Amino acid sequence: MMKVFVAGATGAIGRRLIPVLVKAGHSVVGMARTLGKVAVIRGAGAEPVIGDALDDRFVTTAVARAKPDVVVHELTAIPSQLNFRKFDREFEPTNRLRIKGTDHLLWAARAAGAHRFVAQSFAGWPYAREGGPVKTEEDPLDPNPPAALRRSLEAIRHLEAAVLRIEGIEGLVLRYGAFYGPGTSLGHGGSILEEIGRRRFPIIGGGTGVWSFIHIDDAARATLAAIERGAPGVYNIVDDEPASVSEWLPAIAAAIGAPPPRRVPTFVGRLVIGEHAVVIMTSIRGASNWKAKRELSWKPVWTTWRDGFRRGLSEAEPNSVA
Repeated sequence: MMKVFVAGATGAIGRRLIPVLVKAGHSVVGMARTLGKVAVIRGAGAEPVIGDALDDRFVTTAVARAKPDVVVHELTAIPSQLNFRKFDREFEPTNRLRIKGTDHLLWAARAAGAHRFVAQSFAGWPYAREGGPVKTEEDPLDPNPPAALRRSLEAIRHLEAAVLRIEGIEGLVLRYGAFYGPGTSLGHGGSILEEIGRRRFPIIGGGTGVWSFIHIDDAARATLAAIERGAPGVYNIVDDEPASVSEWLPAIAAAIGAPPPRRVPTFVGRLVIGEHAVVIMTSIRGASNWKAKRELSWKPVWTTWRDGFRRGLSEAEPNSVA
């Protein structure tokens, strides 16, 4: 059994991760920003600690008191109703957490004697838009992203570099695919799923951008694997089937009984939403999960978004999936 400190305990993945950790026999301290989250953390089986991740003194004290073996960084502040037209503004709070929040947690983890640090990153649009459709952890990130994505990519680069170079701690970076399932924007009641249902999430151009997905419960199980084992480094946490927008978007619309998505020309998408939307819908690359399967001894239960979109958007029993 280990002591695990989870920062971002009530986010989409934190809510699913804590019960998995408790079931595996670990003792968990869950950190959140507001007092209203105390009951959620306790209900999941963890000890709550409430405070601001951008307050370095608070973070240092909280981690020191917990005395964890492992610190898990799942801090984000993504709005529940994301405005894609204002992508850079919407992600500004998350970018602060990826920079200052990461630095505070790493300092606190080292001071408290933790031996492992696991941090959330992202697979998908950060990869360079060149070469084949599916990228590994060895492939470069985008050297020239659209303006609206630059600050977010800078924050991701900072997080990954800081975690991987920290001395005295094993640093693991998990590049999750696009989350779907309970409590996510692509889950029952989620904002993007609702937009798809209302035909407000169109295919731009040919829809040739390749996305990689991960069910939120598979992401939690992969995080447990990274906490318990695996060498330091970067891991793509995605399912087995990267897919183009033109393939997955009509499929999820059909799965929720919605009409097929609208199609808009590239120039319309560029004018109405921005160049970043065109890039995300037409030219991003997917990610390979081969390394995570091999080195973390993990594999997704929901092996493909095809089954996941049909049966895993709301609460579901993963053991029922073949």
